[in-house]
Amino acid sequence: MSESESRVPSAGVIGLGEIGGGIAGNLMKAGVTLSVCDVREEATAPYRDGAHVAASPRDLAERCDVVIVAVLNDAQVRAVLEGGDGVFAAARDGSTVVLVSTISTPTVTDLRTAGAAHGVTVIDCGVSGGTQGAADGELVCMVGGTEGEVDRVRPLLDVFSRLVLHMGPPGTGLSAKLARNVVQYGSWLAAQEAQELAEAAGVDLLKLGEAIRVSDQVIGGSARLILRPTAEPWPGDTDANLLAFLRDKALMAHKDLDAARALGDEYGVPMPLAALTDARCERIFGLPDPE
Repeated sequence: MSESESRVPSAGVIGLGEIGGGIAGNLMKAGVTLSVCDVREEATAPYRDGAHVAASPRDLAERCDVVIVAVLNDAQVRAVLEGGDGVFAAARDGSTVVLVSTISTPTVTDLRTAGAAHGVTVIDCGVSGGTQGAADGELVCMVGGTEGEVDRVRPLLDVFSRLVLHMGPPGTGLSAKLARNVVQYGSWLAAQEAQELAEAAGVDLLKLGEAIRVSDQVIGGSARLILRPTAEPWPGDTDANLLAFLRDKALMAHKDLDAARALGDEYGVPMPLAALTDARCERIFGLPDPE
């Protein structure tokens, strides 16, 4: 990579909420030439001494090599990029828009096409880590775009991230974020169902939470079994000892979930997620569904 490609480009952040505010704060602390934009004056106030506070997305785009969009939803993303006062109307030729908003993939595709007509590259960057990760510069970035497009913005992403992963072509960054969210919200639902069962059985929920957090550090969390490039069942020529091990794990899961559902029946606690998990135990361990 040449020196011009590796330098940290000038940046703008549109949307200074929980994620955008943390990103902008880290960029400013790192000495990046920064512009910010938000409809709320109180949101821009902390940046007035270290960044240019833009009057509009168009004003911001005129000053930046890279524009990071961190607003709430599809409609807001379109509003700050399109139209006479939007980023596309004044963006520098060859500049890049990085979408960190969690929006629909068709919107990403539309905006990438619209941006190209203005000489602007639009890439998608799903971020994970929440408010604290953004504030601490510890976000995980899942980026969709060509290798060259991602390389151009990587020096900026590295400023506010713990890990930057090029997931693949355009759209894969957001797709990865949506899949990651399924894991997150699904695990929270599992925790809620477990709390209801444990509370009915007289368990101290604070101690249960501590037990789960510490044991997760030992056995791994929800991504422990994401070990292969496919979600298809293990092929028939897989090592017989490995398949036997996985079948034993599935049988143990059935046993444990049956016991949990029986406890739920005893205390009148519905256990729909446990029932669904029990029905799909083989899939969890990469085995074909039982006939």
